[in-house]
Amino acid sequence: MRQVWIRFLRDERGTTVIEYTLIAAGIAVVIIGAIGAVGAAITDKFDGVSTTVTNFMSK
Repeated sequence: MRQVWIRFLRDERGTTVIEYTLIAAGIAVVIIGAIGAVGAAITDKFDGVSTTVTNFMSK
């Protein structure tokens, strides 16, 4: 039983999986934030174009 416990403590495969999962989660958070920022900028641009067109058409 002691050998099994020692082998379990020395096994690092699970640790590697957790590390890669945390890295992937961090990358996903950055991508989601970037998409949100770009989406907001695009929305602002389209709102500006819409306002300009509306003002032009009402003259």
